[in-house]
Amino acid sequence: MNERIVEIVPEAGLHARPASKFVEKVNEYDATVQICRVDSDDLVSAGSMIAITSLGAECGERVRLVADGHDAEATLDALERVLTTPEGELADT
Repeated sequence: MNERIVEIVPEAGLHARPASKFVEKVNEYDATVQICRVDSDDLVSAGSMIAITSLGAECGERVRLVADGHDAEATLDALERVLTTPEGELADT
C-alpha cells in the first residue's frame, strides 16, 4: 500500500472540473485509491465523484491519498499532477 500527502492547487479545490479530472485519472489505472483530508481518517473512494466532492476539500488544503494495486505508484503520481496543477492547465494533465 502506497500513501502520499498532497496540497490542492486548483482554485476550485476538489469540486467540479478538478474533481471530474481526478476521478477520470483514478479510473485509468489498475489500483484501488482512497482519499481523505489530512485532519481526518475517514477515507473515501477516490473513484467516486460524489465521495470526492463530499470531502469539501478546498484550494490550499492537504489530502492523503492511499493506493493499493499493480499501478499504485503511477496512480499516485498522476493524481498528484491533477491536484497540483492550476485549474486553467488541467487539460494538459
